[in-house]
Amino acid sequence: MILPDELMKKVRRIEFSTRKLVSDVLMGKYRTSFKGQGVQFSEHREYMVGDDVRHIDWKTSARTRDPLIKKFEEERELTVLMLIDVSGSKEFGSRSVLKSEMAAEIAGMIAAAAIQTGDKVGAMLFSSEVEKIIRPGKGQAHILRLIREVLGFEPKKRGTNLEAGLTAAARMMKHSGIVFVISDFQSTKYDIALRRLAKKNDVVAVWLRDPGETEIPVGVPVLVQDPESGRELWIHSGSYEFKKWFSDFKKNWETEVRASTRSGKVDMWELNTGEDYAESLARYFQFRSSRK
Repeated sequence: MILPDELMKKVRRIEFSTRKLVSDVLMGKYRTSFKGQGVQFSEHREYMVGDDVRHIDWKTSARTRDPLIKKFEEERELTVLMLIDVSGSKEFGSRSVLKSEMAAEIAGMIAAAAIQTGDKVGAMLFSSEVEKIIRPGKGQAHILRLIREVLGFEPKKRGTNLEAGLTAAARMMKHSGIVFVISDFQSTKYDIALRRLAKKNDVVAVWLRDPGETEIPVGVPVLVQDPESGRELWIHSGSYEFKKWFSDFKKNWETEVRASTRSGKVDMWELNTGEDYAESLARYFQFRSSRK
């Protein structure tokens, strides 16, 4: 468990680093990647040669006796929900950072980019059930709260039920918005719930991975533990049976995750512990912008 003073130091460090990264790199890319839901009237200006005559406001122009163009601006405010996995597997990490810390940094970057752009951001923390809901809000204090909750939250349950989290998120999002699903996707039978959520919302699957989950020393006895059940087991990683089982497990897991996101037309952002999160996020935003 993280002690309060240690937790606040980590929160402040993450908040400072994400604020700087967002202001330097990410905010513009976020804005162009996630558009508002329409346009609204802003003001009039005088017609200039080359303007589209279809935008002339003829009624106002007749009253003022000058040809006036209607200017519009993007209706910016969107609701962003981060659906964050806080199950037992979040405490795994083989590259000097836990997946829980990774999730907190990612949440901080997304929240800072969204809030600085004018959007509202909330979070839903889930394990085998929904454990906490942070209603959408704005401001620097709200970003700090989100980081603190994700980093220091102690779930009641250690299992994972992604289907339940996705279903709850769909109920919470009364109007269409953006949902970032931040998880290691170590769950099953969530594809239908993911498709339903993506019907009304722009959904991004943020797949948190650690090389230690799919790389095991070969030829030596290894003690492994299921972080969600606590069960421990000695295995001999050099045996044919184990190598075949492990190869099949990795293949099936990756196939299921990719097939579920693809069938739901959900974007995938894949991220490994130890990776430069800001650079990876900037690449992802650039990829989204290039498709539009």
